[in-house]
Amino acid sequence: MSETDSELQERLFLHHGHAQISTGYEDDKSMPSKNEVVVMDHTDQLHDGVGFSQYMIAGSIAGMVEHMAMFPVDTLKTRMQMLASAGGSSHSALSRSFISIMKAEGPLGFYRGIGAMGLGAGPAHAVYFSVYELCKNRFGGNRAGHHPVAHAAAGIVATLASDAVFTPMDVVKQRLQLSGSPYRGVTDCMRVIFQEEGVRAFYASYRTTVVMNAPFTAVHFSTYEAMKKVLMDISPEKASEEHLIVHTIAGGAAGALAGAVTTPLDVVKTRLQCQGVNGAERFSNSSIGDALKKIIAKEGLAALLKGLKARVLFHTPAAAICWSTYESTKSFLQRWNRMQAR
Repeated sequence: MSETDSELQERLFLHHGHAQISTGYEDDKSMPSKNEVVVMDHTDQLHDGVGFSQYMIAGSIAGMVEHMAMFPVDTLKTRMQMLASAGGSSHSALSRSFISIMKAEGPLGFYRGIGAMGLGAGPAHAVYFSVYELCKNRFGGNRAGHHPVAHAAAGIVATLASDAVFTPMDVVKQRLQLSGSPYRGVTDCMRVIFQEEGVRAFYASYRTTVVMNAPFTAVHFSTYEAMKKVLMDISPEKASEEHLIVHTIAGGAAGALAGAVTTPLDVVKTRLQCQGVNGAERFSNSSIGDALKKIIAKEGLAALLKGLKARVLFHTPAAAICWSTYESTKSFLQRWNRMQAR
C-alpha cells in the first residue's frame, strides 16, 4: 500500500476520536506495538482509502450504468440463444436480428425486462465489487507486482456471492426479453413463476451461472489487471490507474475474452432460465451435463455458440463502462475521504 494511503488511513482513524498511532515499524524491525496492530486490523476495513460501504456504492453505480447502457445488446443475445419457436430470433446474424426486432416491436422491444435488470444489477454489483476488493487485499493482490492468481481467486469468490443476489432477477429479465413473452411486467412474471414453478425456478440456473461465471470472472479480472500493468509499463509517465483510457482499454479486452470463452455455458443458462416459456423445452433437472447433451443432440455443437458475437459485443463495451465508472467513483470517494480527514 502506498505511503499516501497509509497516511490517509491514519488521519481517518484519528478523525473518529482514536488516540495518536503509528503506521510503520521502528528501525530495529521489532514486533509491532499494540497501536500498530490496531491499524492493521483497521486496514481490513479501509484500504486504498475507501471503506467497505463505499466499495458497495461504487460497485452499485458501475453495475447500473453498465447494464442499463448495454441492455439492447443483451436482449439481442437472449433472443439469438433461444429457438425461434420459443420467442427467440430466427436469424443467426446480429444485423438481421436487430432489424427484425425493430420492425416487429420498435425501439421499446429492446428494453423489455429492463426493470428486472435495474432491481438486480445494483445490489449484485455492490456485493461483487466490495467482496472482490476485500478478497484481493486478503489474498495479496495489492502487493507490488503482478498477482493474477490473487486477482482471479478474488473474482471467483466475488461472483459466488453476487450471483446468489442476481440470479432470480436474471431469470425474470430473460423471460421478459423473449418475443411474445406472456408476462405483463416484472411483478407479474415473479408472481406467475412463484405460483406455477415455486422458488426453485428462480435458482434453476444458479449452478450453471456459477460454473460459467467462475471462469468468466477469473479470466476477466486477471486479464484486466494484466492489461492495466501492460498499459502503464508502455507509458508510465502518461498512464496511471487513475486514467480513464487505462480502465477503458483494459476492461474492454477483459470483457471480450471472458465473454467469448464462456458462451456455451451462457447458452445453457439462458435455456434453463427460459424453460417452459412460449413452449420452450423443459429440462428434468438443472444439470449442466444433461442440458448440454439435449442441446447438442437436437441442434448440434453450433448451437452452443449462438449469440457469441452479441455476447462479445455486449461484454467489450460493458466491461469498459463498468470498470471506468467503478474506478472513477472510487477515485471520487478517495478524494472525498481525504477532504473529510482534514
